[in-house]
Amino acid sequence: MKFGPTPLDEARGAVLAHTVRLPGRVIKKGTVLAEAELVALRAASHRDVIAAVMEPGDVPEDEAAERIAQALMAPLLAKSRAATGRVNLLADAPGLLVLDTAVIARLNALDESITIATLPNHSLVSTKEMLATIKIIPFAVPGAVMAVAEALLRATARPALEIRPLRPLKVGLVITELPGVKESAMEGAADVTRARIEALRGTMLPPERVKHDAAAIADAIARLKKAGAEMFLIAGASAVVDRRDVGPAGIVRAGGVITHFGMPVDPGNLLCFGRIGDAPAIVLPGCAKSPKLNGFDWVLARCFADVPVGPRDIMGMGVGGLLKEIDVRPLPRDKAPAQPPAQAPRRARQVAAVVMAAGRSRRMAPLNKLLVKDKAGLAMVARVVDQALASAARPVIVVTGHERERVEEALAGRAVIFAHADDYAEGLSASLRAGLGALPPEAEGVMICLGDMPLVTSAMMDRLLGAFDPAEGRAIVQPTFRGKQGNPMLFAREFLAEMMTIAGDVGARQVAGRHAARMVEVEMPDDGVLRDFDTTDALKGLPGTAL
Repeated sequence: MKFGPTPLDEARGAVLAHTVRLPGRVIKKGTVLAEAELVALRAASHRDVIAAVMEPGDVPEDEAAERIAQALMAPLLAKSRAATGRVNLLADAPGLLVLDTAVIARLNALDESITIATLPNHSLVSTKEMLATIKIIPFAVPGAVMAVAEALLRATARPALEIRPLRPLKVGLVITELPGVKESAMEGAADVTRARIEALRGTMLPPERVKHDAAAIADAIARLKKAGAEMFLIAGASAVVDRRDVGPAGIVRAGGVITHFGMPVDPGNLLCFGRIGDAPAIVLPGCAKSPKLNGFDWVLARCFADVPVGPRDIMGMGVGGLLKEIDVRPLPRDKAPAQPPAQAPRRARQVAAVVMAAGRSRRMAPLNKLLVKDKAGLAMVARVVDQALASAARPVIVVTGHERERVEEALAGRAVIFAHADDYAEGLSASLRAGLGALPPEAEGVMICLGDMPLVTSAMMDRLLGAFDPAEGRAIVQPTFRGKQGNPMLFAREFLAEMMTIAGDVGARQVAGRHAARMVEVEMPDDGVLRDFDTTDALKGLPGTAL
């Protein structure tokens, strides 16, 4: 690939490197220049452009990203469509992310044109969570590099990236007791352990409470085994301090073996791992009585995902294994400032939310779709507003029009500002102008929420707010799901004047189209950002409706 100033006479088929603004027209970055673009550039007195010119064998960025993603595909994985040289890999089921880190490192070291970023190895992931992003840095990958990358990924003995599903294991817990140990401490250990197991899709058998004695522990293990336990946990009244201590000795007496004592994770140092037959048997560290993350969580997740846990696996957990708050730090982590003391903390940007609730609902007449209630008696518009109020956006402005009084009644008692669009019958742009006109002067941006999209959650809204940074070029933020663009959209104040000039039954999406270089897309975990409900049939598919 050749890159740099390219005479227009040589630019046909080249990829434009930077957006060019012409009188009455914008040619966006990434455009493959055809004759129409070249004519427009010549008419505007341009002689050349900064562009990438493909050479024989070069693989365009979207095709390269798609081919690498395809070579990485494995069961329980999904991928987004290629766009701007990027493909995201997603989980199609919950489980444990298992990476071949050596292969990922080799792929990233192959050539600067190819990058892949992933979640940490052995991360617990949920359905539709993004696992990795493949990004082609230039506009193309040399053909020879592409061939090596694909051969590398297809020659691996196991997938470089895979989801190991969680098994619904039955777990037996033995709690040992000593005189003087509080009853509440023992009950707390059982409750915390049960919560951990159920979060991994397992079930816990009724705990066995016995004295702090190896023989008593072995007998309890036998009873749990008879009850169908597929994993054994021992929570000792006193912390285990040696592989021959009471807890490990109980495992051995029950016919098991101890494979490793201790781990380079703090908290979690005093974990003891063994097996009884094929079933894991673990003596818990004292920190496992707390719900806070500790080394036991890492080992437990691997067991549920049927990922081998041997001595070297445990000893390899030291990098990133410092989880504990320690006194020599200036402040505990949960009280420390988000930025180091030498830097000023980042100021949260004030972004308002405008909920569009003025429409006439013509496709559902005589019903007003915004007032259709769910089984809890909550109107659709109230569901949308409640999500906006639960987000970090402030203030929340609701634009009314059709059936103004009924909409306001449905939202009674909520901390919102009402802005009435007298000319709402003219279409969406009239409602937009009314909402923008009610923005406070201190608002740095506005998130336009549609009153008929109740599946957009406050967490999704907060993800958009987190991506918003006009100074970094992220002045327009749009959610996507598997590459499809959705709503709500977030705009910086710099676009308000332009948005106020929109006319007709259209919204602000056209403004985003004119400023693509200032826009960023944020991938969402589900399709709530794509789904609106404007017909009776559509509403029947809305969770919780009474229709």
